[in-house]
Amino acid sequence: MPDPTKIRILLADDHALVRRGVRLILDREPDLEVVAEAGDGAEAIEMARSHEVDLAVLDIAMPRLTGLQATRELAGLMPGLRILMLTMHDNEQYFFQALKAGACGYVLKSVADRDLVAACRAAMRDEPFLYPGAVTALIRNYLDRVRHGEETPDQILTPREEEVLKLVAEGRSSKEIAELLFISVKTVQRHRANLLQKLGLRDRLDLTRYAIRAGLVEP
Repeated sequence: MPDPTKIRILLADDHALVRRGVRLILDREPDLEVVAEAGDGAEAIEMARSHEVDLAVLDIAMPRLTGLQATRELAGLMPGLRILMLTMHDNEQYFFQALKAGACGYVLKSVADRDLVAACRAAMRDEPFLYPGAVTALIRNYLDRVRHGEETPDQILTPREEEVLKLVAEGRSSKEIAELLFISVKTVQRHRANLLQKLGLRDRLDLTRYAIRAGLVEP
């Protein structure tokens, strides 16, 4: 009988020796337990279906179905399952593909004894686990997108909407905002309505909280 207090793990790698080594790392932790093993991506999907598992640790390069393909399948089949990629490749392309496929972490085999346990626990807390090289890759990718003028998530508001949001959060009335920005009260109200709709918020209090989180006003 699986222990309900433990994180139940499916481990998939086409090298039995690697599986044995990884299993040793995981099973010596009191809160982790490998309950199923697979030798390729297709078998990993079968095992995930036939066993109660909380977390899948998948090698990226496997026969029949790769870890990336299996991740896509599993993310669709079992949205609650957390997935970690285990790989020999310190490779940005693989890393971004893994995140896109639905993995919540990326662990290098070369440092699995150091990182894997922390990555498993982070995954169960719904926190992404990134090795240091991946953090650098993410920052570089973000800066590239900014440099090429691609829209980033924080550019959801126009500069004018941001100005209105800041003033609303500071407690200004529509009349005061209109005077400060040299626009009509009607235009201010339209901007406010757009802000609420765009951000999925209800009222002035929600807008103020959002402005604080966005760093537009001091808490």
